[in-house]
Amino acid sequence: MSKQDGSSRQVTTGPVDDSATPILHVDMDAFFVSVELLSRPELRGKPVLVGGAAGRGVVSAASYEARRYGVNSAMPMSVALQRCPNAIVLRGDYASYSRYSKRVMEIFEQVTPLVEPLSIDEAFLDVSGARRLHGSPAQIAWTIRERVRAETGLTCSIGVAATKYVAKVASGRAKPDGMLVVPAADTLSFLHPLPVSALWGVGRVTEESLTRLGLRTVGDVAEMPSDALERAVGPALAARLARLANGIDPRDVETTRSEKSIGHEVTFDHDLRDPEQIRRELLRLSDDVAVRLRKAGAVGRTVVLKLRYGDFRTVTRSRTLGEPTDVARRIYDEASAALGELVGDGARIRLIGVRAEQLRPSGGGAALWDPDEEWREAERAIDEVTARFGRGAVRPAALVRPGEAAARVESIRRTPVDAAMRDRAAAEAVEAAEGRAGVDRTQFGG
Repeated sequence: MSKQDGSSRQVTTGPVDDSATPILHVDMDAFFVSVELLSRPELRGKPVLVGGAAGRGVVSAASYEARRYGVNSAMPMSVALQRCPNAIVLRGDYASYSRYSKRVMEIFEQVTPLVEPLSIDEAFLDVSGARRLHGSPAQIAWTIRERVRAETGLTCSIGVAATKYVAKVASGRAKPDGMLVVPAADTLSFLHPLPVSALWGVGRVTEESLTRLGLRTVGDVAEMPSDALERAVGPALAARLARLANGIDPRDVETTRSEKSIGHEVTFDHDLRDPEQIRRELLRLSDDVAVRLRKAGAVGRTVVLKLRYGDFRTVTRSRTLGEPTDVARRIYDEASAALGELVGDGARIRLIGVRAEQLRPSGGGAALWDPDEEWREAERAIDEVTARFGRGAVRPAALVRPGEAAARVESIRRTPVDAAMRDRAAAEAVEAAEGRAGVDRTQFGG
């Protein structure tokens, strides 16, 4: 069953102490689907999917009726239709989604200037300075929900809490079309019964590691001795999980926006049709962007994908991260997810571009967690090898063309000993770095 199908909905229905809960997380409900239903009211109450229906199409959004069948966004459409054969699939109107997103964000900014958009359909708000004009945080959240409904016809869910992390968890629990206030004094009693998967940074592998230790709830993690937790997931992640499990999140709502960006794009001599080849080029560009970010001492919050088709039609898609990054693997994952239904079905691609936006100095700010720490260590080690032995010394296996590896081996056999030792040293340096970081190279192109 989907994690956000509304089956575990929890909302605030009466008076509650919101005096120390200035942070709101507003999340639109099944946003793409909801916008589509404004012009297709006859589909309300039915399982509806937005996304590509053919080839390698993926689900961009699913109605709550579809989610009850276990359908989630980013799922291959073929799998979604196996789980929910009676689903109605719509192609989507992204220009319309952008218009509605802009209107919703304007409503937020009319309430408080402290708005931090996370994506096209969600944002953090700090309403500390809006109380005199608009009332308490709970009253402000109620007003926002009513205005969004009245002015757009859409619904949203809002979490109100003392920190960004707890507010985001609360908005998810309130879905769909609900509001949940977590009083500051009740933060731990709210968090501790939740499953460990509610902790940011806990994916499938980490969840399995915690479960093997008998840690099934957030409260279990909070009570776990630090040394035992470190042995299970490593010291850095253990420290983050312990802070989260105790409701500690020092991040502020950030409203600054940088106009600077770092990107790469390539126009091909011949249009590309093969999705695998397109993704290889995407990987190459993501690696180039990450290298430039690290050289500039910067990280990017938003990843932008640009495609130009054979008929010169150009589209862009952007994805905003929970935490900024300078890691090629993260940039590629986000760009690849944005690629989704844009390729396949014979589409001819003339140009591909990848860009990182909303840049800030690396190491700045109070990051809640760093999901890419292990890959960052390996990629920085590769930077060092590249500086010593050249750009082509090491690269992801997916970028090695068939037969190239064997040719490389033969070349080394015929190379003077000092050059062969150089190549071997480069490979050993990277393998050592990957070993220290616990990296499985098969997860990144080979």
